[in-house]
Amino acid sequence: MEFFVFLSQQWLLVATLAALMLVYAWRERIKNGPPIPAHEVTRLLNSEAAVLLDVREAADYKAGHISGAISLPHTKVAAEGEQVLQPYRDKIVVVADKFGQHAGAAGRTLGQKGFDVRRLAGGVTEWQNQGLPLVKS
Repeated sequence: MEFFVFLSQQWLLVATLAALMLVYAWRERIKNGPPIPAHEVTRLLNSEAAVLLDVREAADYKAGHISGAISLPHTKVAAEGEQVLQPYRDKIVVVADKFGQHAGAAGRTLGQKGFDVRRLAGGVTEWQNQGLPLVKS
């Protein structure tokens, strides 16, 4: 009950806090590489303006991956990402994972190393849900 009294009396502080939390969440999302839909990823890959980095584990990659994707598990991005992606520094790096849970951290790491990063919205699962093809190794 006291909580609701506080909210009603200090509505300006509560509204300011909520606005700051939204701005922070938005900025963090952008820092990790803005999410882009599958059709935009396809356009970028077909025009050779981007390279796709698949940060899923090797077994998931072998079970089915997007054609042309480079496999680098998310646990190795910080240590090996810059070296693996050095030939593609002038291109957009699209980070893909299973659902989008690791792409943000990988995107942030690569962004801090100077790469232009985007994330596949919804990950490889969304790619499959849209009926787009996967290649098996």
